[in-house]
Amino acid sequence: MKQLLGNKKAWIGLLILFALAFPMLVGNSGYFMTLFVLACVYVIAAMALNLLVGFGGQISVGNAAFLVIGGYTVAILAGKYNLPIWLLLPLAGVVTGVIGLVIGLPAVRLSGHFLAVATLGFGLSVPQIVLNWDSVTNGYSGLSVARPAFLSSDIQFFYVVVLITLLIVWIMGNIVKSGMGRAFVAIRDSEVAAQANGIHIAFYKTMMFVISAFFTGIAGGLYAYWIGFVSPDDFSIVTSLMLLAMIVVGGMASIPGAIIGAVLFTIIPHFTNAFVGITNIVIGLAVVLVLFFRPKGIVSLFDFAKKPQVEQEPSEPASASGTVKGVARDVNL
Repeated sequence: MKQLLGNKKAWIGLLILFALAFPMLVGNSGYFMTLFVLACVYVIAAMALNLLVGFGGQISVGNAAFLVIGGYTVAILAGKYNLPIWLLLPLAGVVTGVIGLVIGLPAVRLSGHFLAVATLGFGLSVPQIVLNWDSVTNGYSGLSVARPAFLSSDIQFFYVVVLITLLIVWIMGNIVKSGMGRAFVAIRDSEVAAQANGIHIAFYKTMMFVISAFFTGIAGGLYAYWIGFVSPDDFSIVTSLMLLAMIVVGGMASIPGAIIGAVLFTIIPHFTNAFVGITNIVIGLAVVLVLFFRPKGIVSLFDFAKKPQVEQEPSEPASASGTVKGVARDVNL
């Protein structure tokens, strides 16, 4: 049983098969396919935030603004210039990534609650800008988004969303395992130790924001295409807090943890929305219970299935010596 639970390839294969068979399992129900697509959107956004917060140690309370920017980029460029989807989705990521760069440059001088307040201000301001920039965003009325003719069917676009989500999960996994990902972790563990070993702190902090914004923008674009409409109220500051809750409950600094948290928090409203106010209570209770009993998130429940690792000597903490020195070699600094 332990060997089965620890077989990552088997789990990945089962998840892919489930995603491919999902429309048939629910009888091509538009509601359940929308629920699945929203889960995919939040999976991408939660992984992007986890890269910034979990792996990089940079607190962000405004990532929902990147979803807004991605969605409106698709809506505006599709409406005015009729650009193809294969160009619009990367453009949504690029435009959002540029905004992430603008935010990241001053943010590298901030940390802790100062950074949280700065990103909170960003998260609050973007919906207001969208709301009041009538000539471009159509203000309160929002913008409609038409899918390409060859993807007009929900089934067809569903599989596009699944394919893009799987691709981004794979890319995120590779980023985390790369020298850059290890540099992020080194900065999170100790900026002083990382800098002492030749890691360019400002560069990698900025890259965290850019990469996180890029993928979140693509998620916003997918949302716009699936729903067919974007408005200033789609992603508020509550969404940013929800994304944070997803990675806390699922598991910080864990790709599977971000996926678990995103799926869980997408499904909860399906069962609780019938009761006014219950959704927020259940989500809050879930966060509190996880913090008390599983501080490392739900993903830590599967720790027993991992292969045992050799413990490090107490005299050589990974964050201050071995890990950082290895990172310095990996990133060729």
